[in-house]
Amino acid sequence: MSSSGNVNHLSQRCIYERKSWFMRWLSKLFKGGSNNRRQAATTHPPPHFIGDENMVLRAPVRSLDNRSRTDKEKEELDRAISLSLAEGLKKPNGYGWRAKNDDDDLAKSVQDDLHSSHPPYVHREYQPMGYRICGGCNGDIGYGNYLGYMGTFFHPECFCCRACRYPITEHEFSLSGKDAYHKSCFKELTHPKCEVCFQFIPTNGAGLIEYRCHPFWSQKYCPVHEHDNTARCCSCERLESVNVRYISLGDGRSLCLECMESAIMDTGDCQPLYHTIRDYYEGMNMRLDQQIPMLLVERQALNEAIVGEKHGFHHMPETRGLCLSEEQTVASIQKRPKIGGHAVIGMKTQHQKLTRKCEVTAILVLYGLPRLLTGAILAHELMHGWLRLKGYRNLNPDVEEGICQMLSYMWLESEIMPGSTSSAPSSSSSVSKKGGKSRVENKLGEFFMHQITHDASPAYGEGFRAANAAVNKYGLRRTLDHIWLTRSFPL
Repeated sequence: MSSSGNVNHLSQRCIYERKSWFMRWLSKLFKGGSNNRRQAATTHPPPHFIGDENMVLRAPVRSLDNRSRTDKEKEELDRAISLSLAEGLKKPNGYGWRAKNDDDDLAKSVQDDLHSSHPPYVHREYQPMGYRICGGCNGDIGYGNYLGYMGTFFHPECFCCRACRYPITEHEFSLSGKDAYHKSCFKELTHPKCEVCFQFIPTNGAGLIEYRCHPFWSQKYCPVHEHDNTARCCSCERLESVNVRYISLGDGRSLCLECMESAIMDTGDCQPLYHTIRDYYEGMNMRLDQQIPMLLVERQALNEAIVGEKHGFHHMPETRGLCLSEEQTVASIQKRPKIGGHAVIGMKTQHQKLTRKCEVTAILVLYGLPRLLTGAILAHELMHGWLRLKGYRNLNPDVEEGICQMLSYMWLESEIMPGSTSSAPSSSSSVSKKGGKSRVENKLGEFFMHQITHDASPAYGEGFRAANAAVNKYGLRRTLDHIWLTRSFPL
């Protein structure tokens, strides 16, 4: 029992000596504080005693300006605690036994008291100030060169144009949303180009981009091309571009290659189409009892025939068909010309005297036009002939031209959309001279129908719209009966 008591006495003595040494050092530290706090310490209440009178611990002293301890003092305190604990671990086993962790508790209580006004320390993953991720390759940029753009960082070689995918090295670039472009690439994407000269359409005097655009084909071109002798197709109205050559018809007209594919060039080629349209009339119970001659003529011959014609209203500036009622001598095309280079050659004409055997002498149509346009002209002029043969006289231009345009539109509709209600049984099987209408030819037919519906002239345009409204409401036969009685369209 005595040996056990000696061991306990020795252990308590070692613990007391270590506490006494540590507290003496701590007391000395507090008493030897900075000179800035000496005056404040004299007015502070007396120190509090903990345990026996040799163990003195001052309550935490705060400066008059309520500032926290300096970083140097905190380091000294942490170092003292660490040294004290380290010395305890170096003692022999008999002296280092800590049954109740008294030293740890004391150190913890002192440290908690001194640091009670500070939030607990939270460990965070270390990231250097220059840490950046590239928005292009998602790699670490590090401390190398970088570009900043809309809150995102890039390696210089990763900041690329959205269009060409090459790096943007210029000091200026263009934006579209969040996408960056070279200024040249952005101009290629957004600035309209002329579809005739393939250059960027220039700005006008006000700094605005001004161009012309075809209402059907949407061909954009510089305004200057309307006056610089650029060729325009006499059929589809599209302008000749620098990389495509049109065919010159020798009378001031030009024909694009698409329209040339189905162009009818002489009277013999046109006869099957003429008979097809006569059959279309017959299918609608509008039989033509007289055999009206039909001739394909040059532009000059047609203009001369217009001068000699006393009756009729002609759509200027270009007339492409004529229903003659006077006796005339006309030069018709008898032999199909050949294409030599970019012009037609070897055309053969023959003068033919047209005698009047009835109210209609002949139907003349301009040569060199596509099949569907030629057929639309023939359908129009045949309606003039039908009205004269049936005794419809002294009609106003808007009524006569309007109903003739209506028949032209109905025939085109039957060719483009064979299932339409206006098509006659015999016309739905009609095909082009090459054995069938191509997609290009159908598109041309749609354009010719667009021309009819959007014509701005009073006789052809307004007349057609009035005729179309009447036919859609009352039907063709009742509309014609009303015209016979009142010489006007039914309302």
